[in-house]
Amino acid sequence: MSLIEAAREVRENAWVPYSRFKVGAAIRAASGRVYVGCNVENVAYPEGTCAEAGAIAAMVAGGDTRIDEIAVIADSPTPVAPCGGCRQKIAEFAGPDVEVTMATTEGQTLTRRVADLLPGAFDAAQMERAAGPAA
Repeated sequence: MSLIEAAREVRENAWVPYSRFKVGAAIRAASGRVYVGCNVENVAYPEGTCAEAGAIAAMVAGGDTRIDEIAVIADSPTPVAPCGGCRQKIAEFAGPDVEVTMATTEGQTLTRRVADLLPGAFDAAQMERAAGPAA
């Protein structure tokens, strides 16, 4: 099964009683295992979970920590990119050249590298000074 197909399948499980906007995501980890996630809304809107974040959480829970490829699908006229927060989450586990394929349920796709989706990403190297002794 392709990543887009896996994302399409899990998208059907999305819990979206408020927006009705279902999103599915699938990750191929460095191990070759595939992890999926769908968006889960909550009446307290900021408390929901994006599909990409759910797939990343499943990957980490499954013992993997490196993303080799990711696909995201939604019923939209054009491919939908991950939100800013999810772009940062993806960058935590994926190198800058990892491909993110965004798809519509009608079959349109757009592929971008993580570095193109999140230029100037904040990363652990920027925290090196914080690792030293407290002043």
